[in-house]
Amino acid sequence: MDQIKIFGLGGLDEDGKNMTVVEVNDSIFIIEAGIKYPETDQLGVEVIIPDFHYLIENKERIKGVFITHGHDDVMAALPYLLKHVKPEIYSTSLTAALIEKMCKAEGIQGVKVHRVKRTASFKVAGINIRTFGMTHSIADSFGVAIDTDHGYIVFTGEFIIDYDISNDAYNCDIVTLAEIGRKGVFALLCESKGVDRQGHTNPNHRITDIIEPYFEDAQGRIIITCYEQNLFRVIEIIELANKFDRKVYFYNDQMKTILSSVEKLGYYHIPIGLDISKSKFSNDLEDVVIIVSGNGQQVFNIMNKVAISEDNILELKNTDTVIIASPIVPGTEREATNMENELYKDGVRVRTLDSKKVYSMHASIEDIKMMLYLFKPRYYIPVKGEYRQLVANANIAFNTGFTADRILVLDNGQVAKFENGVLKDVSEIIPLEEVMIDGNDNLDASGMVLRDRDTLSTDGAIIVGIVINHQTKEVIGGPDIQSRGVIYLKDADYILKEIGNIMERTINELVAEKKYENIGARMEAKDRIVRYVLKETGKRPMILPVIIEINVTE
Repeated sequence: MDQIKIFGLGGLDEDGKNMTVVEVNDSIFIIEAGIKYPETDQLGVEVIIPDFHYLIENKERIKGVFITHGHDDVMAALPYLLKHVKPEIYSTSLTAALIEKMCKAEGIQGVKVHRVKRTASFKVAGINIRTFGMTHSIADSFGVAIDTDHGYIVFTGEFIIDYDISNDAYNCDIVTLAEIGRKGVFALLCESKGVDRQGHTNPNHRITDIIEPYFEDAQGRIIITCYEQNLFRVIEIIELANKFDRKVYFYNDQMKTILSSVEKLGYYHIPIGLDISKSKFSNDLEDVVIIVSGNGQQVFNIMNKVAISEDNILELKNTDTVIIASPIVPGTEREATNMENELYKDGVRVRTLDSKKVYSMHASIEDIKMMLYLFKPRYYIPVKGEYRQLVANANIAFNTGFTADRILVLDNGQVAKFENGVLKDVSEIIPLEEVMIDGNDNLDASGMVLRDRDTLSTDGAIIVGIVINHQTKEVIGGPDIQSRGVIYLKDADYILKEIGNIMERTINELVAEKKYENIGARMEAKDRIVRYVLKETGKRPMILPVIIEINVTE
């Protein structure tokens, strides 16, 4: 009988960074590899990715990676994983195209991406795999079912139930879901992001009826923000623009690239002549809808630059109507607030969609109940969400008749181990660290860099430089003191002078005691200066002592 392990390397007790691992005997299957955006106090961090140490150590056992759709929180960590491990990737056509573009941009070669249909059946490493179409905010989304001796392990991906979808690239394949359920589901892993919402998400995910009055009332241009990977919403905006005889200008080239891929696959075609090229765009145009898109903080930062007149393309006019259709997600709160504040200063009409009325395209309570009803799993494992959301999701299952011993709420790294079709234990813990990406480099796991940045942002820095004779250790230059963000120099000359004196005295004392050593002298001087500055100013700035030793020739 198959021995099974299920655990998350990300996505549990957090929003984003989704990565689930399913082990069937010696075969490892990875479902998703996403990023999340940093909190406001994680200064200089661009993204946070899962800890791949376990996967790197067991790379020979990895049989495949399934990417359920083309959003950053499920696929944008792939390049970082592929720098260490090159497993075969399975995804649908649109997502595969986005993955290949991403790998090309990162200079990653030798990656094999299998294009699978949204509803398909195939084998990976001798194990039967089934995919099934799910409705989400980007086309080509799917869930995955891994066959075992005990039944299927089903991962729903992110989804809603919407019976009004007519586009095959978006519809939910309920027939296949029911068929998998009839054959038997061992474990169901279902998303938790919308568990605080009653009823079904549909029809509250649609924005057409809400923003159409804004189109009717607009006297001048309409500028609308949205996340570029929310194609469902972008298409709604395009269709409204077409209805009101307004041209469409895409501020971001990446948005055009995604739509180009969508058109090539036949999923959607922008009405002929509707969009304006960059070369033909002018701020003098009136009957135009300008779509400003981006990912995470990017879309808010772009509009903030526009609002403070620092953008090279777009200039606001007091006749503009600005519609904020990009909901605030964790890690973007500060940027979104700054943007909206600046927009109001410009005197434009600002319309912000109410997140309590316009839902993100994630499963609400009744959507989750439908999955439970269709799949009837032996075990239920909530995934994708903060811990309170995972618990709320578990309660949905409990309230529909699941006993507590069949519901597993896990932390990242906590392994659910099954033997002979029964849960054995959840005691094994894989140690994980937050892996923070600063530009193209990983920050240290200890957080020293972030602590230094926090110190710089609040208490500033003082650099103390001095030059000494390499042979005699006599001071021959300086000390030179530079202070940034600590004290107002005009009122604190005596502090800077004393800092220099401390540096010089420290060196002289260590030389006299025959204990001088460059690194040791700098550390001793730093400790003394820290204590002095704290006493005089109440601050703990970053102290950077520099001792330069040079050979002096007579």
